[in-house]
Amino acid sequence: MRIPARGVLEVKGAGDDVNVIAQSAQVKKYLDRYGLILVTNLREFVVVGRDVNGAARLLESYALAEAEKDFWARVKSAREFAREHESRFDEYIKRVMLMSAPLDAPESLAWFLASYARDAKARIERAELPSLATVRAALEEALGLRFKGEKGEAFFRSTLVQTLFYGVFSAWVLWCKTAEGRQRENRFDWRLAQWTLHVPVIRTLFEQVVTPSNVRGLGLEEVLAWTSDALSRVERVKFFERFEEEHAVQYFYEPFLEAFDPELRKSLGVWYTPQEIVAYMVERVDRTLRDELDIELGLADERVYVLDPCCGTGAYLVEVLKRIKRTLDEAGGDALTGEDLKQRAHAHAPQYRSRVRGL
Repeated sequence: MRIPARGVLEVKGAGDDVNVIAQSAQVKKYLDRYGLILVTNLREFVVVGRDVNGAARLLESYALAEAEKDFWARVKSAREFAREHESRFDEYIKRVMLMSAPLDAPESLAWFLASYARDAKARIERAELPSLATVRAALEEALGLRFKGEKGEAFFRSTLVQTLFYGVFSAWVLWCKTAEGRQRENRFDWRLAQWTLHVPVIRTLFEQVVTPSNVRGLGLEEVLAWTSDALSRVERVKFFERFEEEHAVQYFYEPFLEAFDPELRKSLGVWYTPQEIVAYMVERVDRTLRDELDIELGLADERVYVLDPCCGTGAYLVEVLKRIKRTLDEAGGDALTGEDLKQRAHAHAPQYRSRVRGL
């Protein structure tokens, strides 16, 4: 008999305990043969797989109802019950079906993380806790703005989730460049993201969110653990063969937002600009400043201000800073070049207005 490519399903009655089923001898036997089992009692679902050491491990779970009595009561209003869970449960099943599939393309990883992000957003939308107010204050302070009214509230929660998952992905990319990250058997831990990130707004968010009380209070610990699992399944060599590591975030953000919230992506105008186009446009501006306006240092001249009202992933600003550094080096830069570059970036910082897209 041909072994299923994705795994098998173990179904018991609604009165059984799904965790007891998952640890049964029968499921362990299935695990040895098939490698991945979706266990359910019709109202709760849990995936059983293996950890890095080969031991059985409970992976993603989903609950339609915590108790049998509640489940049968909800089934009486089947249409309402289905509407309540349709979207999230559909995505859960799709993630389960894809757990054994290769994960080596930015679009595939973006879909997984966007799916987890939607789950996280649904959890946050149900949370009205002091921890959410604390995180809101920290994010408002970091961004220098206030979330007001119904639209502001919706935008806050979406921004919170996007920043959180964008930060986890960015931290993973940086981790992959370390000696630990280059060893395939090692797993990425989202809890360490705040130690890897250098962008102030994202690091500030993590410092507020990644506390036991906040993470548990917002219901995010489980979802972020699933995210770590997905990142650990990525075939890193093939993934980074598609582009240079320093451009991974730009390649990731557009497909992530497309999967997370396509309407928001459209309304904010998030369209990825290839790095080659960014480099050409910045170089062309620099050359125009020199040749047509007689500004010898081009973008590196202190009289030149860079305005980027739709900064997005910062691809244009990063390329501008690279161009300025090359100019300083060509002019005989020394050990203070890095400090000079930082001063020029800070001098124009009030001019930057970050939204979502390149210059």
